[in-house]
Amino acid sequence: MAAPLTGVVPVVPTIFHDDETVDLAGTVRVVDYLMDAGVDGLCLLANYSEQFSLTDAERGAIARTLLERVGGRLPVIVTTSHYSSRVTAARSRAAQDMGAAMVMIMPPFFGAALTVDGAGVIEHFKQVADAIDIPIMVQDAPMSPTPLPVSLLTSLVKQVPQVQYAKIEVPQAADKLHSLVSTLGDRLPGPFDGEESVTLIPDLDAGARGTMPSSMVPAELGQIIHRYLSGDRAGAPIRPVPPRTRRGLIELATRRDLLILRWAQ
Repeated sequence: MAAPLTGVVPVVPTIFHDDETVDLAGTVRVVDYLMDAGVDGLCLLANYSEQFSLTDAERGAIARTLLERVGGRLPVIVTTSHYSSRVTAARSRAAQDMGAAMVMIMPPFFGAALTVDGAGVIEHFKQVADAIDIPIMVQDAPMSPTPLPVSLLTSLVKQVPQVQYAKIEVPQAADKLHSLVSTLGDRLPGPFDGEESVTLIPDLDAGARGTMPSSMVPAELGQIIHRYLSGDRAGAPIRPVPPRTRRGLIELATRRDLLILRWAQ
């Protein structure tokens, strides 16, 4: 990529037949829809793609088919997460050889309790970086019990320069993004948020340069983020909610102490 990737980079869902085999033709149609919607890039084989439901052969077939379909028209990120550094490095090398512009990796974990300490996380990413030449996006996702505090992410970026992107999709994402951007500056050219872009504006205010949602409303998110990144924050096309409706929604949400009300704080 000649310039840092910004904008809307949705995760492509994997389409399945009723017998749970992969519907490659259906998945290709999703990619066509996303490209027609004007997205800035695509991410394959992530959690929203049901990566843990796929065999290695299915992963390879999906990546190869979709990268060929895109044909270089957009940058494509391939998720290569695995508990094993050896397997993650091999997956990442294969993705690069197929034409991926970047790989996305969660820190190593297995289940709810098998985690890795900070030194192990950095070593994991170093082994992957040694196997490839393309950038790496670290995925800070709620499903991983391996913690990624700002201090560790900062050390990771400094010690593994190929980690140039970070997808932050944990509670209080805006605070975390702001801390990372303030600390790392140009060393982290690609701060992204995720989790359906539910806190997109606060995350952009905190320094995010892109968002990685699902594939439901890519065109609408594109209108918002492109206007924002062009300097027109006030013109980002967010439809206002009538005051009476807004008061009622906030009252209901406050009564239930919904996490979304505290997510971006």
